[in-house]
Amino acid sequence: MSAHADANRRGAGFMILAMAAFAIEDALFKSATVSVPPALALMIFGATGLVVFAALAMLRGERPWPQGGLSAGLILRSAFELAGRLFFALALAFTDLAATSAILQATPLVVTAGAVLFLGEKVGWRRWLAIAVGFAGVLLVLRPSGAMIAPTALFAVVATLGFAGRDLATRASKPSVTNAQLGTLGFAVLILAGLTIQSVAQTPLTVPAAVDFWRLLTAGGFGVVAYSALTAAMRRGDVAVVTPFRYTRLPFALVLAVLVFGERPDAVMLLGSALIVGSGLFTLARARKR
Repeated sequence: MSAHADANRRGAGFMILAMAAFAIEDALFKSATVSVPPALALMIFGATGLVVFAALAMLRGERPWPQGGLSAGLILRSAFELAGRLFFALALAFTDLAATSAILQATPLVVTAGAVLFLGEKVGWRRWLAIAVGFAGVLLVLRPSGAMIAPTALFAVVATLGFAGRDLATRASKPSVTNAQLGTLGFAVLILAGLTIQSVAQTPLTVPAAVDFWRLLTAGGFGVVAYSALTAAMRRGDVAVVTPFRYTRLPFALVLAVLVFGERPDAVMLLGSALIVGSGLFTLARARKR
């Protein structure tokens, strides 16, 4: 095996590890929010990751925070991430894990459409058709039993838009920030998201039970593992090769949804999930070909 092929294989392995860790993180966070208000859960979860990444930065001789403050591009990126993190946490707390994870898989499709609208990229009719098919899959997931759209399911849609905006802002601004600093900033945004929810909900905050506290700490640990593995994947392998493995997050989430939360995704929802993933993979393949 050539060194290039080996790097891609390792990159794919790190991407799968990252998606598995993200799925476990989501399941732990969701289980904790059964008893803990989402605002407090976000603050504990965010503080855990912030401390870990800040310590990693200092161990590497780096500043925990970007030198010179935040650039305009980094502020814009953080604003989009705040929206994504806030509404994703609400979706995890109030919506099925399977549905939330499936809708999130549409993020690359939104990024592709946004790149055309805001960054001037060119997309052919085949990819536009794939985007339309993917969005049709989102509608199927939102109505898994043919019933009215549950208002809480729209949290996942708004989160998808927030994460897509974050990715677009990253592509446009390209801030020169180390991975540990970016991790510190990302988890600081989680704390800010929790404070935002608290300012609106005004839910009384109490000390969580020990089991819920440890669930959130463990979720933060898995979040650090996921972020680190994702960074390693993108650095070791070709982006076009490792990116499709992002979609392994959905099967991991479906398994956890069934085994941990007793969810039973029906055929319509599974069809919608397949349309989202299939259209995303097709869009990636067309972009790679071009």
